[in-house]
Amino acid sequence: MRLSRYFLPTLRETPAEARIVSHRLMLRSGMIRRASAGIYSWLPLGFRVLKKIETVIHEEMTAAGAQAVLMPTLQLADLWRESGRYDVYGPEMLRIADRHDRDMLYGPTNEEQITQIVRDDIRSFRDLPRNLYHIQWKFRDEIRPRFGVMRGREFLMKDGYSFDLDFEGAKRSYNIMFVAYLRTYARMGLKAIPMRAESGPIGGDLSHEFIVLADTGESAIHADKRLFAMDPRADGVDLEGDLEPVVKRWTSLYAATDDKHDPATCPLPAGDLVEARGIEVGHIFYFGTKYSEPLGCAVTMPDGERRVLHGGSYGIGVSRLAAAIIEASHDDAGVVWPDAVAPFDVGLVNLKSGDADCDAAADDLYGKLRGAGVEVLLDDREERAGVKFADMDLIGLPWQLAVGPRGARAGTVELKRRAGGEKHELAADAALQRILDKSA
Repeated sequence: MRLSRYFLPTLRETPAEARIVSHRLMLRSGMIRRASAGIYSWLPLGFRVLKKIETVIHEEMTAAGAQAVLMPTLQLADLWRESGRYDVYGPEMLRIADRHDRDMLYGPTNEEQITQIVRDDIRSFRDLPRNLYHIQWKFRDEIRPRFGVMRGREFLMKDGYSFDLDFEGAKRSYNIMFVAYLRTYARMGLKAIPMRAESGPIGGDLSHEFIVLADTGESAIHADKRLFAMDPRADGVDLEGDLEPVVKRWTSLYAATDDKHDPATCPLPAGDLVEARGIEVGHIFYFGTKYSEPLGCAVTMPDGERRVLHGGSYGIGVSRLAAAIIEASHDDAGVVWPDAVAPFDVGLVNLKSGDADCDAAADDLYGKLRGAGVEVLLDDREERAGVKFADMDLIGLPWQLAVGPRGARAGTVELKRRAGGEKHELAADAALQRILDKSA
């Protein structure tokens, strides 16, 4: 994509409304714009990031055996009355009526909807287990939305739901998602720590939230230092095998949010305890028959018994992740995107647009990168070099390639790795190969 044709409204100054790093940088880099309190439009750069995050999630959910569906944003209130949650959920739920005076709601979550689907279409024990998920926009009417998309009213969520015959099957489904979540966050360049958590209005007695470390995080965490050296990608686990040892390895080490941490009872000596800040980006629950029982979600067993199903719920805040990644990965100049979720792989800077040699060299590299399947943003604007470099640092693409008049004539470019700022002057083909080697 050529930046001269791309809608990227960057800002030099930070809007007064932005109080945290991710909100400031998402506004300044042209990722989002405020539509109303707690509701944002996602502009092209931000939308690309959302899609990259979605891709990682889809791939990891597929590897874990989950299947994608898409449920509606609007749900019938009668379904929530069946489960008993309609009158107790609270003012966060947006309640509306259609032209036929049917009570409806803008779904804050989907336990009832997915349970109805399974109830109506799965009849036999032979059809289980099942793990279904979707990625969909949600709405919760926060009384004080703040921090941009970190705590907005409208947000994009991945919601997954498992259905099993009994507790043992449900626990296995839970363990699969536990490991899949660790792998998902690691692929995005994040260190996520699982912590035991309350289930809240969703219910259940087995629950973990996943906290991403960030200096500007919203809550304090206290954890065994060994957790920070663990890498779920190095476990080499078979997601179809026994995952209980993996889950125990992660959960046997001390980890507590501030509201659950008691210094007096903490089992770790000071030297083994890491105290940091973090952002919740995911939450998983086992809730048993909480929804299956009232909604009549059951299957027929070989002896004719009707068996009520055991359920689990698995959420990831997709739009929140975009902000959390920035909170965890930025510097004074702007965002520093991890490779897997960067909106483009390479920012190619033509330092003197209109110069025949620069234009030819930049266009040649642009064509070669695209031909190799690399997503590249070419800054071909008639702007000063300083402006172009500042914008590239602001939007934070993993690689920067700069082509100037002298280098264009000599066949060289400046290659910069955004993370760390390492720079090299290389032959154009050598720079191209280095990018391809790192992207492979």
